Amino acid sequence: MRIAKLGVVGAGTMGSGIAALAASAGIPVVLLDIPGKDGDRNGPAKAGLERARKARPAAFMDTARAAVITIGNLEDDLAKLGDCDLILEAIIEQPAPKQALYARLEPLLKATSIIASNTSGIPMKVLVEGRTERFKQHFLGMHFFNPPRYLHLLEIIPTSDTLPEVVDATRRFSEVVLGKGIVVARDVPGFVANRLGVYGMVIAMKGMIESDLTIDEVDALTGPLLGRAKSATFRTADITGLDVLLHVSKGLSSSTGEDFTMPEWVQKLVESGRMGEKTGAGFYKKVGKDIQTLDWKTLEYVPQKSIDEPAFAALMKQPLETRLPMVEKLPGKYGEFARNYLLRMSHYVLKTTPQIAYDIVSVDRAIEWGYAWEAGPFQQMDALGHDVLREGFPRLGLDIPELLAKAQKDAFYRASEDGWLYLTFDEKYELVPPVPGQVKLDDVRRKKGAVVERSKDANLLDLGDGVLLLEARSKMNTMGAGVLSMLRSGLEHVAEGKFVGLVIGNDDTRAYSAGADLGAVVAQVQGSDWKGLDEMVRYFQEGAQLVRRAPFPVVAAPFGLTLGGGCEYALHCDRIQAHAELYMGLVEAGVGLIPAGGGTKELLFRFTQALEPYEEADPFEAVKRAFKLIAMATTSTSALEARNLGFLRPVADRITMNRDRLIADAKARVLDLAPDYVAPIPRTITALGKEAIGNLMYAAWAMHEGGAITDHEVRIARELAYVLCGGDGPPRTVTEQDILDLEREAFLKLLGTKETQERIVHTLKTGKPLRN
Repeated sequence: MRIAKLGVVGAGTMGSGIAALAASAGIPVVLLDIPGKDGDRNGPAKAGLERARKARPAAFMDTARAAVITIGNLEDDLAKLGDCDLILEAIIEQPAPKQALYARLEPLLKATSIIASNTSGIPMKVLVEGRTERFKQHFLGMHFFNPPRYLHLLEIIPTSDTLPEVVDATRRFSEVVLGKGIVVARDVPGFVANRLGVYGMVIAMKGMIESDLTIDEVDALTGPLLGRAKSATFRTADITGLDVLLHVSKGLSSSTGEDFTMPEWVQKLVESGRMGEKTGAGFYKKVGKDIQTLDWKTLEYVPQKSIDEPAFAALMKQPLETRLPMVEKLPGKYGEFARNYLLRMSHYVLKTTPQIAYDIVSVDRAIEWGYAWEAGPFQQMDALGHDVLREGFPRLGLDIPELLAKAQKDAFYRASEDGWLYLTFDEKYELVPPVPGQVKLDDVRRKKGAVVERSKDANLLDLGDGVLLLEARSKMNTMGAGVLSMLRSGLEHVAEGKFVGLVIGNDDTRAYSAGADLGAVVAQVQGSDWKGLDEMVRYFQEGAQLVRRAPFPVVAAPFGLTLGGGCEYALHCDRIQAHAELYMGLVEAGVGLIPAGGGTKELLFRFTQALEPYEEADPFEAVKRAFKLIAMATTSTSALEARNLGFLRPVADRITMNRDRLIADAKARVLDLAPDYVAPIPRTITALGKEAIGNLMYAAWAMHEGGAITDHEVRIARELAYVLCGGDGPPRTVTEQDILDLEREAFLKLLGTKETQERIVHTLKTGKPLRN
């Protein structure tokens, strides 16, 4: 079975978001909704698509991909679903309308069509009542999380009738094409993530009342401090929608017989139209630029209050496994809330897991991927300590769950020579099942002989099949001396014939690379070591050129933040295998500098050579394009946008939708290139000189006169223009080294200014840019 076209029924928040994700992946989509009543029959579907276009955070990775979405309505256009390979229903969360839709759909379906529901909790066996055997065999649940582009989890819920090949095809499409992390859940109310996640919200609300805390205080306690998402409890609820949350909680109470009851004042909020982000007010309300917080006792809004608790800041410096036991020991009402919350959540997870999941690994992955926890509940219980659970449960009148009693040596997970083991429901320890297609660097490091070289800033790892990996491990994976030295060592290992090529990548959750090591730069400026700074920049440039000239393939595997020097080195690789969520840019102008690791040179040469086949093309357009990207410190919001901007090449560089598969895909590129690889030849272009500088500076002065840029930013623009135009003389032929020399000179000139030094120090202290 191959899924090449998607049908989505329901153009609400979830339906339009799923359609936008699939279209971003290049999949044609038919998006249908109910007929409009105002003359435009396709009005509801059109409105849903428009919401997705304008959504923040962006639902599309490139809004131009909306062109592959065909809209329609359920009365006039239902037949358009007939040639879809997968039809996903995302309509009102009630069984009857869903069942009525399936009855209309069934006669239209081709023999291989798969039908899925995005229900957040209705059991599949209820939805397929009355359908034929063939329909049931091709039906399953596909529960996406909001927003679909950003949350990794997709729960797949087959029934006892669903064919294995239907599950396999859906899983592969979802993992590879849509980029999802798959958890196969049991067909029970709420499945895995919502059953546990909604319960966590409920007990946080009840604990807030019990400990007499505010909403601000509870979100401070149930966010990153406990390894949860920054949106914590109440901000997450606002994003979900209070009406949706209330509906789901009532449904879970009814279907499970368990207490998911929200406090009465939440019902009052919904009745008053305050349903969260979509209505402009919920637990939080934005007033101008300010955020106000609900006082749950009066249902009035008050100024948001930052929780200035010194203990929190100290705890956040600790890793999660150290932090959790310390949080549990906090004094006062914060400690009381945290203890009770952790104990009640842990108890519910332990009691419920065998009913909702096939193993504890699925639970941990579901909560990590669906609710953005730093570690899943069973990993957190191991960190908290099983003694804490055994002693704490009786204090709250809770029993000792069977699953806790089964854990040997107080651990749900145990390390072994072959990898991590997890506790099964029948009291055995088995290897944690791998995520399909994932090369996990923790596992690679454990293999005998796989660590070729190690330092505090970087590792060289043998990925197998003759491929070496450079893994940066510095703070935010910055390209400092330690990483650059290890890169050269890696290039030497490959050149000696021990390997066929190199991947530059890592599996950090935050950043591929935040750029060069500005801390080292500041230290040398403060010591007035200008000769050392010149040598540092030369060394940085030479490293990028070594990557470019290497007689074997070098592939970068960037993701997330790929800024400054990290972007420059990626640009010099033979190929880039990028994750779809790529925030890539040459941002040096923000700290008063220009890219001097070859980034300015590379964009100039790349854009100029792209125009060479066209005789009538104006070469100044290439210079202007590079100038604008660098001067504005433009950063992509996705890999598709990085391609549009020119950071990724249209054919040579590829995109991986699933971050789990990125290293494996980059390794495959190396192996594909290696057999007949030939290094690129040195390049020359015609630099445009003085006249082009004048044209660029005219635009800069116009922006200055309009108040858009400062005096110092005009100077940055002048230095950048000088480099991109090859100096202020007549047009001339320049080599890559000519432009690299100009880059370095401009970088050092700017670094010598008070304004640039102030910008760098401010950014290092605050993480934010300074406009001076």
